Amino acid sequence: MKNMVQHVCIGFVLLFLYAPILILVVYSFTDATMLGAIGGFSFHNYETLFTTEELLGMIKGTLLLAFGVAALSTLLGTIGAIGAFYSKSGTRKIIELANQVPVVNADVVTGFSICILMIALFQVRKETFIPLVIGQTALCAPFVYLSVLPRLKQMDQQLYEAALDLGCTPMKALIKVTIPQIVPGIASGFMTAITLSLDDYFIATYTKPATFDTISTYVVNATRGSQTDIKTALWALSTLIFVAVVGIVVIMNLKNKKCRGRSGK
Repeated sequence: MKNMVQHVCIGFVLLFLYAPILILVVYSFTDATMLGAIGGFSFHNYETLFTTEELLGMIKGTLLLAFGVAALSTLLGTIGAIGAFYSKSGTRKIIELANQVPVVNADVVTGFSICILMIALFQVRKETFIPLVIGQTALCAPFVYLSVLPRLKQMDQQLYEAALDLGCTPMKALIKVTIPQIVPGIASGFMTAITLSLDDYFIATYTKPATFDTISTYVVNATRGSQTDIKTALWALSTLIFVAVVGIVVIMNLKNKKCRGRSGK
């Protein structure tokens, strides 16, 4: 009876979380023009998605931004985590406290602050991508830090010290010993940064050039417009993003399970 209650509760939670997405997936394969209107099976939304230059340009720009911001955030977050880990206790606590501020701070505050800093103070034109990249990096880098730091705490410290005793310089020991042990945390932080960049709306709204749209800003603007084909094509885009995320999560879990199995042997 207890197991049945647990399964029912878990099933209810999963249904609550994924039912809206699954409904959107179903409608993406129909010719319906609005949710609630049942239509026949059709690939029209996917054809529109892959044949509309405006949509393809928006997707390409968003992906380039996401991967660029993720690379920069991963570099800064990893360096910050390593620096904090090898710092003294007091310095480490200050760094960890400072890292928590962007995490708990509202995105709209971060976006507006970056906008004021870059445009009003340094006179950086909003037509450039500099405010947008800096704003999203400020959002993503702290999460990379939080992904890498636990891996540093879990690794065997004696290996680093042994490398120093055997003649390695601190930098060489860091590259040869420390970084290989924290690669899973770096990879996790990189994927998290991509997700946050793709999902960001408020920072992008305040800092992006007027002629550029990310997926988030484009979707919000499209829902206010009257182009039905574009709206329904975004159902197909949402479905592809959901499938890609599920695939990546499954692959990463299988890979981690395989690695744990090897280490267990």
